[in-house]
Amino acid sequence: MFQGETAITIDDKGRLAIPTAARDLVARAGNRLVVAYNPYEAGCLWLYPEAAWETVRDQVMALPNAKKVHRNLQLKLVGAATVVEPDSNGRVTLPASHRAAAGIEKKAVLLGMGGKFELWSEQAHLAQIRQTIGEDEISEDMLDLRL
Repeated sequence: MFQGETAITIDDKGRLAIPTAARDLVARAGNRLVVAYNPYEAGCLWLYPEAAWETVRDQVMALPNAKKVHRNLQLKLVGAATVVEPDSNGRVTLPASHRAAAGIEKKAVLLGMGGKFELWSEQAHLAQIRQTIGEDEISEDMLDLRL
């Protein structure tokens, strides 16, 4: 399970170094990650271990494509998905198109989010973190949490 927040620098070749603490987990998951757009929030890419990705891909592609929202989800996740593999230094090269669409430049934030990573542009991450959850936004599912 991936967890934690790491400030990341993207080099001039579009590479990011996977944090040392996560490299073993990535290796145990097959050492291949799939990069896809986050369909729900701007400024963020998702990076799945390949095996976990295949489950997500199959679920998304099983949606009937007669609905525009389904086609949009399929486009952002499956249509734009790219497999990347860490090099011997634990770096992966992110496609330029993905970086540009998410606004990810030199500085980014990598979050371990359980079964996947989220790679946020520094600005989008700060905007998300600075937002608080208001009382009127608390869902029924959240009421039983003891935080």
